[in-house]
Amino acid sequence: MHNELSFASDNNSGIHPDVLQAITGANKGHCRGYGDDPYTAEAVRSFKAVFGEHAEVFFVCTGTGANVLGLRAAAQSYHAIICAQSSHLHVDECGAPENFTGCKVITLPSDDGKIVPPQIEPLLEGRGDEHHSQPKFISISQPTELGTLYTVEEIANLADFAHANDLMLHMDGARLSNAAASIGCSLLAISGAAGVDILAFGGTKNGMMIGEAVVFFDPEVASHFKYIRKQGMHLVSKMRFIAAQFTAFFRDDLWLHNARHANGMAALLARELEKVLQCRITQKVQANAVFVAMPPEIVEELQKRCFFDVYDSTNTIARLMTSFDTTEGDIRGFIFDLQELLSKSSETDEKENKGNHHERSRE
Repeated sequence: MHNELSFASDNNSGIHPDVLQAITGANKGHCRGYGDDPYTAEAVRSFKAVFGEHAEVFFVCTGTGANVLGLRAAAQSYHAIICAQSSHLHVDECGAPENFTGCKVITLPSDDGKIVPPQIEPLLEGRGDEHHSQPKFISISQPTELGTLYTVEEIANLADFAHANDLMLHMDGARLSNAAASIGCSLLAISGAAGVDILAFGGTKNGMMIGEAVVFFDPEVASHFKYIRKQGMHLVSKMRFIAAQFTAFFRDDLWLHNARHANGMAALLARELEKVLQCRITQKVQANAVFVAMPPEIVEELQKRCFFDVYDSTNTIARLMTSFDTTEGDIRGFIFDLQELLSKSSETDEKENKGNHHERSRE
């Protein structure tokens, strides 16, 4: 099987050896299913050690499941979810939030993927009017879909605004490890301690095989979630294999080491791209995502050599994601291919210009 070089997504990365070993370690004999096993109990203790003793945690399979079912725990069908226009919740979940919660998703424009209270305030004018969906959630991604970060203070300001207006703050933390590693704070400081009510916490993008978690910082909100998770088809029968991964993920700060490495590789990639005159970094590189505008004529061939996604086809802006297993060699290879194609494109342009010049001379 050919393993292609890829900066398309950290979902394309492999499994960290420690996580793989944890899965193998849990593969001994029989255990009770559906989370009633010692591996799940140990993982829950790990979460409480990280996010606080009052945090309630439930394991699910996917990030979409964590986001949507977490919101469903406190949602009525007449509620509305407010988020950035670029958010995963709006763009990449195939209408799952609307389908499973019944809520209306209201999006706000944002050049950097972040939203702020002054944008949200006008949406509250219809509160109490039965003709309007009632805002209930502010949902943010940390990092955002554009790779930018909310500061702890910015999250706290959103939480204070939400709670003052009887709203809840939901966080899509699929890459929360990368955010915490970049800011230099704990996972709790950037979520529950800052006022987040519901957290979708990810491991798949940072070295795990499969599995995400829904973390509630108010136990009352979580009181019926076990039924919601079952109805939502995310109650895993062999829960121990997801749980064991999270135990390894938190042991000896593996999550932090993996995230720091991925972030470091993104910073290196950005520095190398900044040396290429024909390329332009379009967003701050704060975690493990690099958004770069590049000449459109080289994109298709470059994707054949190293697969990546074009985030904005109109402006030819590529999204390059680094992972826990990205190497400096991967980056050097990508930059070499990029420069080679740019050189060939330049030579082709020169030949065409010379040909056009000769044609005009004959005229």
